[in-house]
Amino acid sequence: MRLRDLIVNNRFFKSIYRTGYPDTARKRVMVVINSLALHLHPVRVPKRAVRVTYTWGLGGLSIFMFVILTITGVFLMFYYVPSVREAYWSVVSLDTSVMMGQFMRNMHRWAAHMMVLMVLLHMTRVFYTGSYKPPRDFNWVIGIVLLVLTMLLSFTGYLLPWDQLAYWAITVGAEMGGSAPFVGKQVNIALLGGFEIGQATLIRWYTLHVIFLPLLLIVVVSMHFWRVRKDGNISTPIY
Repeated sequence: MRLRDLIVNNRFFKSIYRTGYPDTARKRVMVVINSLALHLHPVRVPKRAVRVTYTWGLGGLSIFMFVILTITGVFLMFYYVPSVREAYWSVVSLDTSVMMGQFMRNMHRWAAHMMVLMVLLHMTRVFYTGSYKPPRDFNWVIGIVLLVLTMLLSFTGYLLPWDQLAYWAITVGAEMGGSAPFVGKQVNIALLGGFEIGQATLIRWYTLHVIFLPLLLIVVVSMHFWRVRKDGNISTPIY
């Protein structure tokens, strides 16, 4: 019996490829349809739609930056103390006393900058190539939401060192929120966690940065991928 037959008849292999060995076009299609990861993409994609010079891989690079931010952010959470008294000194200790602490923090910071840049360039590419037009117009709106979430993640992370830059950034951000018509006062109190900048303020922004905004971003990104899949994958260049 050939090695291939041994593999194909293996019970574990059959649990992965329930339609059998993907040696025909139909079976290869079924593999894609039955796979959660592969189902994110259509079964067939025009070759010219995946040219590097057309997409530049900007959407994938944006997600890659988010993955780096998640990994390095979890590392930083082991050492960062969300306390008005300890936040700044925990960052200093991270840079000076923790092995590879400064490297991980710089990776986190530069990945945050790059994610903002990649998302902006991705949306510029989508706009320039007309990929926002029907039937992908709703996905363009989702992309705008993702851009806002990316900016909010960057802003909330900027505040966590709790230095002078963070203090005045919170002041400006809270005042901007407080300028909203009708609900400005309520928004200001919600952002500060009270009537002045303090411990409650830091906890709120920290919670937004490490829990609420990342989870919301994952949900919206999943919706974005789903819409790309349902709208016939990425747009196809006419040239």
